[in-house]
Amino acid sequence: MKQLSKTFFTFTIFIGLVSIESSSVKGQNNSHLTSPHIATFSIVGRDPVTNEVGVAVASRFFAVGSVVPWAEANVGAVATQSFANTSFGWRGLELLRLGLDPEEAINLLLRTDDNPEKRQVGIVSVSGKSATYTGKECISWAGGRNGPNYAIQGNILTGESVVTAMEKAFLETPGTLAERLYAALLAGDKEGGDSRGKQSAALIIVKEGAGYGGYTDLAIDIRVDDHSEPFQELGRLLQIAQVNYAWNEGWTLFTRKEYQQALPAIERAANLAPDNAEVLYDLAVIRLAAGQTEKSLQALQKAITLNPKLKTQAAADPDLSAIHLNKDFLKLVK
Repeated sequence: MKQLSKTFFTFTIFIGLVSIESSSVKGQNNSHLTSPHIATFSIVGRDPVTNEVGVAVASRFFAVGSVVPWAEANVGAVATQSFANTSFGWRGLELLRLGLDPEEAINLLLRTDDNPEKRQVGIVSVSGKSATYTGKECISWAGGRNGPNYAIQGNILTGESVVTAMEKAFLETPGTLAERLYAALLAGDKEGGDSRGKQSAALIIVKEGAGYGGYTDLAIDIRVDDHSEPFQELGRLLQIAQVNYAWNEGWTLFTRKEYQQALPAIERAANLAPDNAEVLYDLAVIRLAAGQTEKSLQALQKAITLNPKLKTQAAADPDLSAIHLNKDFLKLVK
């Protein structure tokens, strides 16, 4: 009885949200129905260790990243596609926030939609529960697969093997959530992907406090809006984004004086980008703060070798004041 009351209460709130937004949502839906068919395949995922959630998507459609992926830290993630009702994104997250599981959220979204059989949506909650839905009027091949921590869906694909290959890649690929989501996209593309070709791709990852300076939750947000090889370009951007993610995590912890906790993150950034002088410079700063003077000097030496202009910064940097009189440091900055 408590569950029924919660669902009824949530449905009442949701109907209110739909009423408030009715004119803009209906106009948006009608415009999608008159636009060219949009083929898309996506994966929504969660990492139970890091508590990250995210979405990766690709399509023969301009700027698919502006339409399909939605995510909120400590809540979940949504992919909305196939004549996409983009309000499914923010409303799906709102329903998760209110306590509904992904299947309940999808059912409620569809009950308030004017063209449910044309929609396709996948949702994963921060608890790892998942659901995927494909309407009967989605253009073939269309369908999806889901399990703990993931939901995969696609339409106008070359066949079911696209989503099964994506599932296999996600489950069997080691590494970060971003790497696993990207591996799933690559597997889907290798199996034929969008039957009309390729144009755009996107990948987002959210985690509490993972944004720049710890002020937002947006850990990775990369998009390829229009490219002859969007998967390759997305992979190139992902390499940079992963460096930036680790670098930002390390520096944020450093600013909070959590020096030992900052070390693994900045070391990961340096391992990913061994020729990035600025990453190595911050590695030197954090190593010094963590009590690793010799290793700090080693990182600083390499940073200055790669970018001699860093000498001036190092000589006046209060974060390096503990070694300003060190003879090896003085040799580096003279």
